[in-house]
Amino acid sequence: MKITIIGTGYVGLVTGACLAELGNDVFCLDVDQKKIDLLNNGGIPIHEPGLEEVVARNRAAGRLQFSTDVAASVAHGCLQFIAVGTPPDEDGSADLQYVLAAARNIGKYMTEFKVIVDKSTVPVGTADRVTAAVQAELAARGDASKFSVVSNPEFLKEGAAVEDFMRPDRIVIGCDSTPEGEKAHGLMKKLYTPFNRNHERTFWMDVRSAEFTKYAANAMLATRISFMNELANLADQVGADIEAVRHGIGSDPRIGHSFLYAGAGYGGSCFPKDVQALERTARQYDQDLLILRAVEAVNDKQKLVLGQKVVKRFGEDLSGKHFAVWGLAFKPNTDDMREAPARVLIKQLLDGGATVAVYDPVAMTEAKRVLELDLNAEEMARIRFATSPMDTLTGAEALVIVTEWKAFRSPDFDRIKSSLKQAIIFDGRNLFEPAVMAEAGFEYHGIGRSILTRV
Repeated sequence: MKITIIGTGYVGLVTGACLAELGNDVFCLDVDQKKIDLLNNGGIPIHEPGLEEVVARNRAAGRLQFSTDVAASVAHGCLQFIAVGTPPDEDGSADLQYVLAAARNIGKYMTEFKVIVDKSTVPVGTADRVTAAVQAELAARGDASKFSVVSNPEFLKEGAAVEDFMRPDRIVIGCDSTPEGEKAHGLMKKLYTPFNRNHERTFWMDVRSAEFTKYAANAMLATRISFMNELANLADQVGADIEAVRHGIGSDPRIGHSFLYAGAGYGGSCFPKDVQALERTARQYDQDLLILRAVEAVNDKQKLVLGQKVVKRFGEDLSGKHFAVWGLAFKPNTDDMREAPARVLIKQLLDGGATVAVYDPVAMTEAKRVLELDLNAEEMARIRFATSPMDTLTGAEALVIVTEWKAFRSPDFDRIKSSLKQAIIFDGRNLFEPAVMAEAGFEYHGIGRSILTRV
């Protein structure tokens, strides 16, 4: 099938590469010439395991091309996937300017039937706005071409996106019941047939329900995280071990084990933005989503917890003190620094007068870029970007772990102990067992694990 992907960001690039991997002829469009040049020269603008190999393989096979030519992109695919960014607007709602600009371009250049697929995460009702934008462009030039707008939200986890796309747990598609919608249904069914050979993974529904499903899924996952973080903070006060609690409640099949890990708060491009956007949609209908308001408030507060633990241990004045920070990206296997808890922690330490040495396996370049936006020159001068995890430790009062990279799970504890001024670890992701840390001679501060935090 001939497919156009509009936008070569995280969702667009993964979607385009994986659809090409299945044998489709994919045209990826982006208005950023530098990004297109990078892709055409064999580079990848994001860090995503396995993606570079899939892109290279399908470019070599001639099934995947990258361009800034809008007219050519519209002419190429019967299926036009809109996969552009929907950043939060000032009021928390999703900014649809890029989605609607893509829709207008399709309407401006299309001359035959098109299926316009909303792949971007968009609020309920966006398909109607996309339809209106396309119709306005067609009317302006007197073209009677037919089209159908479909909702096909993505459910990709950063760090596992290629695997998620190629082996999805579900495929959600929303179509309308018009003749054009029925035609779109047939084309989307054909496109996703390879994913349903083992068993049916596609959930068909109306367009608005499909749009709603994406937000509902992310809101539920964010809720579980904030719920466990609140319980972890209480566990610290009452002397319970949140890890034991997690196993105890996760064994209930009605609850399950996923997304019950206490930590330093969630970040990234999805959960914070989508929770805010769903709240904003509710307010437009005079509804108040009290749970989601609390979820967001808890997460904002949770990002401060690690820094507060450091201050409680060392005092508010951190002048002359140096700290090692492991992990900068908001989660492992990505270089995404959007809403990353490490940004909040580093600011707290610097505000206290400390200096820091930081390390992340892949996010160093991106971290430096975003921290330069967050901080002033004097603050940046107090950050050293280390070359390895162990390189951060020399002269540090303590080690603070913010991201749960696998490379941090089994470090050389003897070397850590000899490098630090004091054998103190603040573990924002509960990577280690308090009893093991105590036996090794460490003062260990986890999240919700204060029952065994002292040697």
